[in-house]
Amino acid sequence: MLFTKSKGRVKLDVYSFGIMIKGCCEAGDLSKSFELLGQVEELGLSPNVVLYTTLIDGCCKNGDFEQAKMLFCRMEELGLVPNEYTYTVLINGFFKKGLKKDGFLLYEKMQLNGVIPNLYTYNCVMTEYCSEGKVSKAFEMFGEMRERGVACNVVTYNILIGGLCRETKVWDAEKLVDQMTRAGISPNLITYNSLIDGFCNVGKLEKAMYLFNQLKTKGQSPSLVTYNILISGFSRARDSAAVAGLVKEMEERGIRPSKVTHTIVIHAFIRSENTERAVELYLFMQKAGLVPDVYTFGVLIHGLCTKGNMKEAWKLIKSMDEMQLKPNDVIYNTMIHGYCKEGSSYRALRLLQEMCEKGLVPNVASYSSTIGLLYKDGKWQEAEALLKEIVESGLKPTVSIYKLISKPKHLT
Repeated sequence: MLFTKSKGRVKLDVYSFGIMIKGCCEAGDLSKSFELLGQVEELGLSPNVVLYTTLIDGCCKNGDFEQAKMLFCRMEELGLVPNEYTYTVLINGFFKKGLKKDGFLLYEKMQLNGVIPNLYTYNCVMTEYCSEGKVSKAFEMFGEMRERGVACNVVTYNILIGGLCRETKVWDAEKLVDQMTRAGISPNLITYNSLIDGFCNVGKLEKAMYLFNQLKTKGQSPSLVTYNILISGFSRARDSAAVAGLVKEMEERGIRPSKVTHTIVIHAFIRSENTERAVELYLFMQKAGLVPDVYTFGVLIHGLCTKGNMKEAWKLIKSMDEMQLKPNDVIYNTMIHGYCKEGSSYRALRLLQEMCEKGLVPNVASYSSTIGLLYKDGKWQEAEALLKEIVESGLKPTVSIYKLISKPKHLT
């Protein structure tokens, strides 16, 4: 309303409308932004590239990609040439939404139209290449940046370091850290977290701790993420003393363990076959106001099933129902194996049927274990019906199951 009144008293130009449109976009009020665009056209003013780029950015942040694409096409119809910022905003929006094909096609179009990518464009596309495991493509872009004189920043290096670490090329990642340091760019917490995670994942825990200590000596403070990475690494190595030490240190630094931290430690207890401590920590979690997620339940249920404690595992399934959490296929398959190990063929069969009803797919091992147990119990009809179900679902039964059903029934 204020904008409408202002038109009569103050002569507004495109720049003024641009400021107002930006404010509306930042406030998430896209309808007002489009209303202002309409007023620009009513007044006979010519919208510029900046105004359209602002609106496209607003649409992307609001998840309205059809509108964003429509605005981009409208720009071209008006003879407005999108600049590197316009392209980058839309490319970034596409990638964040998971529209990878659209993002890469637009990047190609940008180059075909002679628009040179800026630092943010390169970082955006390189991130996507690394997330797809195409680190070599990201390095090609890195070389292109330097050829074109586009200065890299710490974000650029972190993208590449993270990509290398995910491919377990941790020593190459460390060399890249040396390269960035020589270029006058200091590694930040994200750099260290990527490297520490990389070395933990390849079992080089001493090196991970060396980097952790280096991080602290350089005046940087480890974050919750840093501790979770290390705790997870030592948990996988079954080093419960190191896990306990890291949890104690983070608490002394005033960093409160999160749901993720607790789940990692629960997993550490399960790995060391200390199910009682795992359950105690799960109960402590809840008292601390931390809500377990499906993964937390999955870890605990796996531990209980491995120990043959199916009664407690089933109680956790019921707790999930009360919390409105849906067990995933991993949890169902774990429970089925547990019941088969216990000799409860009908309970295993019931869970298999429940899985299928919920649209989840049992794995071959779950089918095979249940069929084997049904045959052992003399429930041949149920076993043969289940075998037929496997074949119809496209799964391939194991050789042992075929051997089992080929035996005369009185020998099973």
